[in-house]
Amino acid sequence: MAFESLSDRLQGAVEKVGKKGKISEGDLKEMMREVRLALLEADVNFKVVKNFVRKVQEKALNSEVLASLSPAQQIIKIVDEELTALLGGEQVGIQYAKEGPTVIMMAGLQGAGKTTTVGKLANHLRQEDHRRPLLVAGDVYRPAAIDQLETIGKQLDVPVFQLGDQVSPVEIAKKALLYAEEKGYDTVFIDTAGRLQIDQTLMEELKNIQEAVHPDEILLTIDAMTGQEAANVAKTFNETIDVTGVVLTKLDGDTRGGAALSIASITGKPIKFAGMGEKLTELETFYPDRMSNRILGMGDMMTLIEKAQKEFDEEEAAAMAEKMKASTYDFNDFLKQMNQVNKLGSFESILKMIPGLNKMLPIDKMNIDPKDMVRTKAIIQSMTEEERQNPDAINQSRRRRIAKGSATTLIQVNQLIKQFNQTRTMMSAMTNGDMSALSGLMGGMPGGGMGGFGRMDGGRRKKNRVQELAAKKMARQLNKKRRHSGKKH
Repeated sequence: MAFESLSDRLQGAVEKVGKKGKISEGDLKEMMREVRLALLEADVNFKVVKNFVRKVQEKALNSEVLASLSPAQQIIKIVDEELTALLGGEQVGIQYAKEGPTVIMMAGLQGAGKTTTVGKLANHLRQEDHRRPLLVAGDVYRPAAIDQLETIGKQLDVPVFQLGDQVSPVEIAKKALLYAEEKGYDTVFIDTAGRLQIDQTLMEELKNIQEAVHPDEILLTIDAMTGQEAANVAKTFNETIDVTGVVLTKLDGDTRGGAALSIASITGKPIKFAGMGEKLTELETFYPDRMSNRILGMGDMMTLIEKAQKEFDEEEAAAMAEKMKASTYDFNDFLKQMNQVNKLGSFESILKMIPGLNKMLPIDKMNIDPKDMVRTKAIIQSMTEEERQNPDAINQSRRRRIAKGSATTLIQVNQLIKQFNQTRTMMSAMTNGDMSALSGLMGGMPGGGMGGFGRMDGGRRKKNRVQELAAKKMARQLNKKRRHSGKKH
């Protein structure tokens, strides 16, 4: 997962401070030394690191901060604010044309995932902003580039404009724009040629396309795995064609974070989107404050809430909550929720978005096997409708029949029913206000391999200043989102 090593190092540094009631200048300097080393090891540009450390120290050495009642929380807040600024500050979206189609020119080096990103972005803007996209095959040099874009277009049911590989990219771009105006497409994505490295021919061609169609957005696709070198690439592109933003790809991989933490500072251009997987649906709007949350172990509840709002119907959710409360929750409900949760991402990725949970639960050691979910579904689907609606009616002979029908063992069927009953009891307790049931619920989740964790706070209710700050920050974000939604309506 992206930033994992950096995240662990930074969290360790701020937690040391968080445990102290009073903080001296020496404590602060020790913390910042660890922060500086963590950032350098994450391949963040040296000048960027130096500037970041200086800003945090200047703010934190303020006498009012060190003398305050909660200096640790104040310092964590400063680190969070400066990390957010380092990642670009405010989230910046696509700037749409006031008249005519919006033209988005995609640029980048070969292997960065540019063509796939064209498809991801088209799909994202169609879903989020209800745009009518047109994909333009402007890479006439790479073998099979046109075929790749056409395959993506078919998968998404999005039209692709192409004139083969014997027409110049400038002519293709100009004719594609006329075609979009004629057919009523409001967003035109021009896929341009990549190179193994930056060269004059590439830059001249991009400049010629820019002068021919005057794109509203020039998005640079950058491979997050390339570290701070990505910032140097972005700087060169920006000096030639004045990019409007960056799309970071492979941010779900084992990247150290140098690219994301260096680009905005070095180029002054925002990271607008991040590729979080190989699927065409796995693209996220990049929110600097939320990424800072994730890095500092504050989770990312806002993204989780937004994902859930897209997948879950409010009335259905309310009805489900009532069933949980009344203990009438059955296997049909269980199966429906499993399918919905799968759409939010992997179980581990969901848990990591919840503030502090990665510290309370050994998420990385859970060994949650996707096959367990498949087996669980097979067992439920082998039940009759009566058995799904009335789990208590499943006697031993029925269990043997279910095991045979789902190609599982009687032990696995018994285990699932036992876990389901535990989960139902815990959910009923939680919806009736008993949140201490959560630790039991985690031990009773389907899929095995997770065990029971007993008390998730390790038997002590320690004050976690990072979590306190995360809760306050999330409340502010929710209020801001509500105000924004109110203005839209």
